[in-house]
Parts: sequence; structure tokens; C-alpha cells
Amino acid sequence: MAEGPRNGSDRHQDDARLRDLEDRLSKMTPKPEVRGPMAGYDKAHVAWRMVTEIVAGILLGCGIGYGLDYLFGTKPFLMILFIFVGFAAGIKTMMRTAAELGSTPGDKPETDERD
Repeated sequence: MAEGPRNGSDRHQDDARLRDLEDRLSKMTPKPEVRGPMAGYDKAHVAWRMVTEIVAGILLGCGIGYGLDYLFGTKPFLMILFIFVGFAAGIKTMMRTAAELGSTPGDKPETDERD
């Protein structure tokens, strides 16, 4: 049957029992298997990395294009061109990160064999 109301004098016994139960449960719970070069990262971290890569590519292209426009006096033309170049570079870097996600630790990176 159920025990009567407690007054808190045996609270430390309950704490010890709960810690023991937590230890036993943690030993019985299977640990997730970590595989791949980016398996230890949360998906949100990888997504923010990809967003940062594409934004950095666009901003870098914009900065280079603006600098060249200022230097040559061709105001919006090179900036717009280099924004698209930066966007393409950001997409390429993002695709490389996505390929890293799908690879396993033993995989060799793909290389071009054009010589």
C-alpha cells in the first residue's frame, strides 16, 4: 500500500535512490552512433554554416565588384557581375558542405582526373 505523508527527514535517501536509478538507466540506454565527418554537429549548425557561406560569397563579390567599379569608373556594372560570381561561389561552397554531410569517414574526396 501507499505510504503516509512524509516530513522530509528521509529526502536524502530519495535523492540517492533517484541518482542510482538515473545511473542505471543511462547505462541501459543505447548511445547514438556517431558517423561521418560532421556527425557531431547539430543540423541547425550545419544549416547556419551553409547560409553564412552563401551570404559571405555574395558580400565578398559585392565588395570586389564595388572596388573595381570605383577603380575603373564603371559604377554598377562590375558590382552586379561580381554579385553573381559571389553567389555562384557561395553555392559551390554550399554544395561541398552538403557532400561532406553525406560522406563517411573512410571515403576519399572526389578529384578531377583531368591532366
